[in-house]
Amino acid sequence: EVHLVESGGGLVQAGGSLRLSCEVSGFTSDDYAIGWFRQAPGKEREGVSCISFRDDSTYYSDSVKGRFAISSDKAKNTVYLQMNTLREPEDTAVYYCAAIRKGDPDALRRMAFWDIFYDYWGQGTQVTVSS
Repeated sequence: EVHLVESGGGLVQAGGSLRLSCEVSGFTSDDYAIGWFRQAPGKEREGVSCISFRDDSTYYSDSVKGRFAISSDKAKNTVYLQMNTLREPEDTAVYYCAAIRKGDPDALRRMAFWDIFYDYWGQGTQVTVSS
């Protein structure tokens, strides 16, 4: 059974940084990817980044490109989202990691930011950016 557990959220001032972690368990191969999504109150869930465990390809939404960096430590089965230059209020949200059973770039280019394609979800971690 696949499990995802996020950690690292908190309160940070605008312009600051946070690193989120997503510990992944239950997969028996590398043919999957981990995405990070966020949801602010009253808004739809938004995909922000994704990384393939098959070939380490990475994907970013325009809203975070250049500020956020996704990485993985396969020995620890953990994915990180380094968030820099955080903005208030647009980066304030509950952040979720999720797993999709796709590892190839052709599929991820089409699916990485659509939550309907993801099969497993973590419980979420709150990130609050203050002015």
